[in-house]
This record gives sequence, structure tokens and C-alpha cells, in this order.
Amino acid sequence: MTAAPTAVRTQVAIVGAGPAGLLLSHLLDEAGIDSVVVDQRTRDEIETTIRAGILEQGTVEVLDRLGEHSRARTVGNRHDGIELRFEGAGHRIDFPSLTGRSVWLYPQHEVLKDLIAARLAAGQDLRFGVSVDGVDGVDSDQPVVHARTADGEALEITADFVVGADGSRSVVRAAVTGSSTGGYFREYPFAWFGILTEAPPSAEELIYSNSPDGFALISQRSATVQRMYFQCDPDADPNALSEEEVWENLQRRVPGTTLKEGPIFQRDVLRFRSFVAYELRRGRAAIVGDAAHTVPPTGAKGMNLAVADVVLLNQALQALILRGDEHLIDAFAETASRRIWKAQHFSWWMTSMLHTTDEATPFDRRRQVGELRSVVESEAGMTYLAEAYTGWPLASMD
Repeated sequence: MTAAPTAVRTQVAIVGAGPAGLLLSHLLDEAGIDSVVVDQRTRDEIETTIRAGILEQGTVEVLDRLGEHSRARTVGNRHDGIELRFEGAGHRIDFPSLTGRSVWLYPQHEVLKDLIAARLAAGQDLRFGVSVDGVDGVDSDQPVVHARTADGEALEITADFVVGADGSRSVVRAAVTGSSTGGYFREYPFAWFGILTEAPPSAEELIYSNSPDGFALISQRSATVQRMYFQCDPDADPNALSEEEVWENLQRRVPGTTLKEGPIFQRDVLRFRSFVAYELRRGRAAIVGDAAHTVPPTGAKGMNLAVADVVLLNQALQALILRGDEHLIDAFAETASRRIWKAQHFSWWMTSMLHTTDEATPFDRRRQVGELRSVVESEAGMTYLAEAYTGWPLASMD
């Protein structure tokens, strides 16, 4: 005889303990709204999976609400600009002088450590190792999340609202859009070959380099660990190149800067995709973050866009649950989509401006350099890039 599922009742069921899900639970808790957060990963997996992290100023200001648990300003490094490099010369984009804002270099897994610590300290019902099979009843007042614990025990979470913050392979997306894959999609003909290396920084700020051999990004992690990427084929084998060949590829694409080399202890190939789900909300369910959209990493929008989604959804859920007002939740998808598509355009623009393709003609190459010059030789061009990179003001639905 099959045991009856364990039944849990909450106001908001959040699937996914990434930045979006954890931050939403924190903001809801500030308003006195209960939530349950589940994730199929273990806490260790969440906190040790290394991912990039450029935080917009608005994102840092939202994370300030974690109080003593947020280390973005104390451990993270504020960056006041980036360098665009092409034709062997560097061109600095000065963020504060153009926009009055900056960004912070603070890896996503560190953000997650802060969020998990803050939520557990507040008594959050946060369950790791829980796999979600599906969501029913989103068109009713009490949707249900069907899940299984790490031990295989059935779990049913009934809520007033369900939020899918469960990444690009979202289970909740199917309940919202009718399909796990339904959305606007673009795949790019190149990827990033990424490395982590034990070495001091090669530059004070990030270098985005366009070269005839392809794109390279010289980024950072800490005083002793650096993250670097170069453009490659999406099917490239990350283990096919020797360390010498990796450094030769990187160095060739950033002429004018001598890279500081060290042992490479991690390497991977990061594919490029753009995706926006056809629907962001249906009835009593919504999707946010990578469950709703993905962007190429060139524009550093991924986690920041998730935070912007959450800020809007938090306002809408407070109105719905505390006041019975459906006006904001009805407007959520349209309001969130405005920023999502601006971020999609900026990410596509940065990607197309900085990368080469096999099909590019000599005309295409010269036009691309002309575009780069149009940016760095124009205050208006640099201001647009700086405004988008540091983040547009977070929208309010009030």
C-alpha cells in the first residue's frame, strides 16, 4: 500500500533555491508572508557550484536588505568601468561619470551563501533534495506542488500561489505556459571556453576584447583566482587543449595586455542561448529568473534580471495575498517583460558587436569595428552601454 503524501500548507510555494527563489522568500517574509522553498539540489551543491557574478548597483541595494548576511559590499569588489578592446587598443567606459552608478564583482555562489544563511537564520522552511514532479490547479485558488524528498517520500505543498524559480529546465514553466520548452528562442553559433586559474589579476577591470581571432573576456574572482573566457565552437571539448594552448588562445585575443598566467584548475564550455517563455504567469503561478528567460552572459544580465523579476513579483504577491488585490499580479507579466526584452537586446547587441562568426565577410568585420568606434567615440554611445551594464532603475508596480 502506497503511503499518503506528506501534506504541507503555505501561502507561497517557491520551487528553486537559487537567487530568485531565496530572495523572494526573504522579501515576502519582511511583509509577513509565509513561504516554503524547495530545491532538488543539496545545500553543498548550491553553495559550491561556481558561477559568474556581476551585480548591478540596484541588485546590490536589494541585497542590502539581508543586513549583516550580505557581503556584496564588503567581500565583493566595486568596479567603476570596463574596457572595450579592439584593433589592439583599449577604451575605458567610465560608469560613474556617465551614469553615477557602478557594478560589483561578487560571484553568484557567494550571493547564494548569503541568502541561505539569512533565510535559515530567519527560520525559513527551506528543503533541499526535493524533486518537483509537477504543479496542478494553477487556475484555482489553491495550486498544489507535487514533489518527492531525497528518500523518495511523496510531498504535496498546497499554496495560495506557486512560483517557479527552478532554472532553465523549469518544471513549473509547463504549468504556466503549457509546455516545458514554449518560448522565444535563439541559439548562437559560438560558445565560451572558460577557465579558472590561480593567478593575480591581469587587469584592474574587466576587458571585453574583439579580435580577428574571436572574442575574449578577462575577468576576475579574487586576488588569487581569475576567470577568463575565449570564443570557441559550441561543440569544443574543454579538455582537448593543453594549458599552453589555452594561454596562447587567450593572449592572442587581448593584444596590448600581458596576461598573468597560473595553473588552470577548472575549464568548461558555456553555450550561448537567448530564451523568453511565451507566458510568465497563469492564474496562481508565475515563473521568474532562468525559468522565465535566459540571456547570453556578455551583458552580465542573468542574475540581475532575476532580481528585477522578484522585486516586481514581491509587490504583486503582497497586494494579492495581504489585500486581495489582483491588479498588480495581472500586470506582472507585461511589466516584467519590458525589462526582459531590453536586457535581451542589450545582451544580443554586446554579443554581436564583440564576437566573430565563420560567415563574416571583410565588410562585416569593418562594419563591426565601425560600430565599436561609434560607441567609444561618442558620449551618447558610451552612456547607453554604461546605463544598460550598470542596470536600469528597478521598476515599481505600486
